[in-house]
Amino acid sequence: MQGVRVLSLHIWGERMKKERNILQLQKEIGYTFNDHALLEQAVTHSSYANEHHLGKLVCNERLEFLGDAVLELSVSEFLFKEYPKETEGKLTRKRASIVCEQTLALCANEIQLGAYLRMGKGEEVTGGRKRDSITSDALEALIGAIYLDGGLANAKEFIQTFILTDIEKKELFYDSKTILQEMIQSRGKQELSYQLVKEEGPDHDKTFVVEALVNGKVFGTGKGSTKKAAEQKAAYEVILTLKKEG
Repeated sequence: MQGVRVLSLHIWGERMKKERNILQLQKEIGYTFNDHALLEQAVTHSSYANEHHLGKLVCNERLEFLGDAVLELSVSEFLFKEYPKETEGKLTRKRASIVCEQTLALCANEIQLGAYLRMGKGEEVTGGRKRDSITSDALEALIGAIYLDGGLANAKEFIQTFILTDIEKKELFYDSKTILQEMIQSRGKQELSYQLVKEEGPDHDKTFVVEALVNGKVFGTGKGSTKKAAEQKAAYEVILTLKKEG
C-alpha cells in the first residue's frame, strides 16, 4: 500500500508540475487557452511521443504545419500594409528574414519556450531545448494552437507582439554575411575572413565559435550550433561595430 501511495503522489506531483508549466507559459505569452490540450500538444516534441508510445499524431508536428501557414499569411499581410512602396522582391526578402529558423528561434528564446517543451530523455541530454530547429518548430506549433483555439485575430496578435518586432534588425541578421561583404567591398581594399577558433561539446551537441576578421583584425565573434550560424552571428557583430564607427 505504501508503494501505491508513493506512486500516486508522484503522478499527482507530475500532473501539478505540468499544470503549473501550462499556466506559466500562458502568462508568458499573454494568451489563455480554452482548450489546454492544444497547448499541451504544441509543446510536445516527437521524441516525447515516441518514447511514451503515444503515436505521431500526439506531437506538435501537425500544429507546426498549420502554424507555418498562419505565420506566413500574417507576416505577408503585415509587410504588404506596412511597406506600401516596397517591391515584391524586397517584401519577399523581409518575410524570409522574419520566418527563417534562426529568427524564430530567437523569438522562441524570448519567451523561454524551450523550457516548457516535453521531449524524450535522449533529446533532452543532447541539448534539444536549445536547438534552433526544435524551438522554432515549437513556436510555429504554438501559433497553430492559438489559431485553432482563438481564431486568426488572436494568432495575429501573438505574431505581432512576439515576432513582428525589430524587423530591420532581423533583416540585417538574416543576411548579415552578404551585407557585411558589400560593406567591406565599398570601403576599398579591405579583406574579410572568418576563423574557427573553438569547438565545444560532444559531437551530437557541438557549439562552434568563429571570429570575423577585417584585414586580419578581429571585429566580431559568434557562437552557433553550426559553423555557418556562428559566422552569421560574427558578421552581424561586425556590421553593428562598423555602423557605430560610421
